[in-house]
Amino acid sequence: MNELPFTGERFIPGTQGEIWIEHWHRYHFARRWAAGKRVLDVACGEGYGSALLAQVAASVVGIDIAEAAIAHAKQAYAAVPNLELRCAPCTALGLPDASVDLAVSFETVEHIAEQQQFVDELARVLKPGGVLLLSCPNKLEYTDKRAYVNEFHVKELYRAELGQLIGSRFPHVEWFAQRPSFFSLIAPEQPQGAQGEVVETEEADPSRAESTIANALYFIVAASRDRAALAAVPPAVSVFSDRGDWVHHDYVKVMGMLERSAASGQELAAQVARQQAEMAELSGQLRAAHAAHLKAEQSVVLGHATVAALQAEVAAREAALGAKQREVDARGGWRWWFKLPLVRLGLLK
Repeated sequence: MNELPFTGERFIPGTQGEIWIEHWHRYHFARRWAAGKRVLDVACGEGYGSALLAQVAASVVGIDIAEAAIAHAKQAYAAVPNLELRCAPCTALGLPDASVDLAVSFETVEHIAEQQQFVDELARVLKPGGVLLLSCPNKLEYTDKRAYVNEFHVKELYRAELGQLIGSRFPHVEWFAQRPSFFSLIAPEQPQGAQGEVVETEEADPSRAESTIANALYFIVAASRDRAALAAVPPAVSVFSDRGDWVHHDYVKVMGMLERSAASGQELAAQVARQQAEMAELSGQLRAAHAAHLKAEQSVVLGHATVAALQAEVAAREAALGAKQREVDARGGWRWWFKLPLVRLGLLK
């Protein structure tokens, strides 16, 4: 089988992280709309979502512009009998007019510049009473507030821009908000007939709750030219719960890493403080040694002066001794004794 690498442009099953929860949840959400319908999945990528919808749909056509993705999907999901996979651009799907009951396109519109042509093409292939399920990032939350830039996105949309784009061909729209989050899940063991609710609050004021999701990271819109088509599938809260609890385990892992990092930082700070104290003590020792060295140098200079004075004194004494010695040597001869009376009479010097 041809393996598809994960580049960040499209989701590949098996990719870990928040991304798998977001993508799989959208397709599970779409299953409610797809039951017994002829479904189109635009930008189907690896094909996992098309195959999931095919479990309940009458038929599914998955279309993607990437030939490698379609080749992989044809091999990976060859055993799904009601799934057809094609390679085509999203602005020229190659399907007959009014041939689709449900068109699904998740995280596609922000990847292209021809957004109006894309919506026009979806309207062309959908039946008059058909439904469009489309998702895209909320530019305000996804990019602006997070200061994040997705290199694969060509044109992201604010809510008003997305509403204008979809409303140009589909007058009836229902909005849904999607945001990955931690949650406490309470669900009936027997879901038949159960009703859902949203309780969103915050730790700073947990007594104040809202029944809607604020600050959606992604918009999901259900749109149609027929109000009855939307009413046929009433709005419901959809909760996608990870049995393996990946998000919580990852949070615990990351928090543990941060705590260990903080402890290491404190220990490092203590080591730095100890080293600074040692450096201060060493600096004091160096200053004392320098002072002792200067004192020793002064002593050496003084010693040199003393030695020089002594040497001069010795030299003077040696000169005096030399003179005396010469006198003694002179007295030892007969001439000195012959001249002595004359010297004493002042006749000789």
